[in-house]
Amino acid sequence: MFLMATSAVGPGFIVQTTTFTVQLGAAFAFAILVSILVDIAVQLNVWRVIGVSGKRAQELANTVLPGAGWFLAALIGIGGLVFNVGNIAGTGLGINVLFGIDPKIGGLISAAVAIGIFLSKRAGVALDKIVVVLGAVMILLIGYVAVVSQPPLGEALTNAVIPDNIDFLIITTLIGGTIGGYITYAGAHRMIDAGVSGRENVGEITKSSILGIIITGIIRVLLFLAVLGVVAGGVALTSDNLAAEAFRSAAGTIGLKLFGVILWAASITSVIGAAYTSISFVTTAKTSPRKRSIATCVFIAVSATVFTLLGQAPATLLIMAGAVNGLILPVGFAVILWVAWRRRDLLGGYVYPKWLLVIGVVAWLLTLYLGYRSLGGLAQLWT
Repeated sequence: MFLMATSAVGPGFIVQTTTFTVQLGAAFAFAILVSILVDIAVQLNVWRVIGVSGKRAQELANTVLPGAGWFLAALIGIGGLVFNVGNIAGTGLGINVLFGIDPKIGGLISAAVAIGIFLSKRAGVALDKIVVVLGAVMILLIGYVAVVSQPPLGEALTNAVIPDNIDFLIITTLIGGTIGGYITYAGAHRMIDAGVSGRENVGEITKSSILGIIITGIIRVLLFLAVLGVVAGGVALTSDNLAAEAFRSAAGTIGLKLFGVILWAASITSVIGAAYTSISFVTTAKTSPRKRSIATCVFIAVSATVFTLLGQAPATLLIMAGAVNGLILPVGFAVILWVAWRRRDLLGGYVYPKWLLVIGVVAWLLTLYLGYRSLGGLAQLWT
């Protein structure tokens, strides 16, 4: 649950939320609400199908259409690597804000920390505990800044239902940044690796999938309110790092240091989540935990090397990656829905709830529509 939530909350998440709050103001609340509802509909189906079948997404895809799973794995792997370069860049910036250390050195230190976690003899337990602790830290710190900035709650609530402005590219980007690419499968793959699968665990699977999205939504809402309070107070955010400027405006030097902690925590958990999930797509249940951990460490090392050579990933590239993930999302989700609808044999005879399949199809159609609407915006953003 926390692995999925903290994988979604990375440096791109922080850049997106801050940038769009500055652009839309209180109207951004509507985009957040829509993205959360779509996220819940998607994750309920993804976790249910993967959890009940006990098979990873690529295994299901290969069974439905030979080769489709490896195609999906390639997309996830490439996307995961691109995002991980940005994630490691985020850890470097977080350490730079906290201690003034060069971002490249900070990124390498953070990559070493992540590798150390996976080299641990009890890597699974260490992974679970670290993402829970860091997830809780982010909620508490962002919550503090949200209170200090004194956002206009009434205006935000009104716009959540009756928005002053609707931007389809932003909604697609939020959906892609929250459950696009590898993030869609992070929690579900970790769940079956931890031994939670089968029809008898449907209740736990459902609860975890919903709570994972709610945790992500809470962090998104708190960050939105923290920045909204600053913007509504008349502060013009114009620097290259809008989030850092917003936190400093809200709580002074303490706010800036808190931002450093939040950015590092968000980035290191995303490094862990991206690496873990990407490797889960190129390994099987028969792969030994040790070999899987070593492969994950290699993935992180490659990401760190690319970051060292390229440096900081531009904010526009991170936003672009989230939007592209929103376009990729319907492909993998279509496989999940097909298994739920037509491949009862892969679910051990489990009778899939029709209401769940219906909301899944509605969410899938919405992701197609939003993806289509975002194509023009993506071209403009790239330019």
